[in-house]
Amino acid sequence: MSKIPIVLATRNQGKIKEIAELLSGYDIDVKSLNDFGPIPVVEETGDTFEDNAYIKAHFTARVLGLPAIADDSGLVVEALDGAPGVFSARYSGEDATDNENNMKLLKEMEGMTERKAHFETAVILAVPRGPALTYIGKVEGEITESPQGDNGFGYDPLFYYPPMSKTFAQMTGEEKNSISHRGKAIKELAGEFDKVMIWLKNRMAEEPYGSNECFNPAHSHK
Repeated sequence: MSKIPIVLATRNQGKIKEIAELLSGYDIDVKSLNDFGPIPVVEETGDTFEDNAYIKAHFTARVLGLPAIADDSGLVVEALDGAPGVFSARYSGEDATDNENNMKLLKEMEGMTERKAHFETAVILAVPRGPALTYIGKVEGEITESPQGDNGFGYDPLFYYPPMSKTFAQMTGEEKNSISHRGKAIKELAGEFDKVMIWLKNRMAEEPYGSNECFNPAHSHK
């Protein structure tokens, strides 16, 4: 039997690498948006990570006619009332670089002694029509006063994880995946993947590949 294609609804190479590694060994063909031609960019209008992940996953599944996985992740800083939160990727503006976002965060936290924060993610597996599966992950840490480490992406150089005495950017990919928010959510998905595979096969038997149906991302999964 041919492998089931699943599209990672992102062009972020860091996310693609992490998620593909976590799902390796299963009877699926992991693809990303980089494997396809241009598709419309969906606006992330949700108020929560779960809402935004659903918007991206379901939109991608509808456009490509294939199962899609999307995550929406962000950094939640207690002293900043939860910022940057759902705006983590565009904290310094729509086309902000990781470094620009990191520098803004450090500037906002200058002089603060309370530096507790957590990374949170919602991972959604969607098919072109019908329900979606949701997995949530979270990891607690602290914000450093300067970037440390060269690995990872996003806020990894600033996110210090006390049990390992390292920032995420100082960890190997294996170390980070073992404790990260995204790692936890994907592992929960992977832990029941036998059931997920049955669900996917049943769902995709009802909705043939290549539906290419228009989709209104304002529709909610709740």
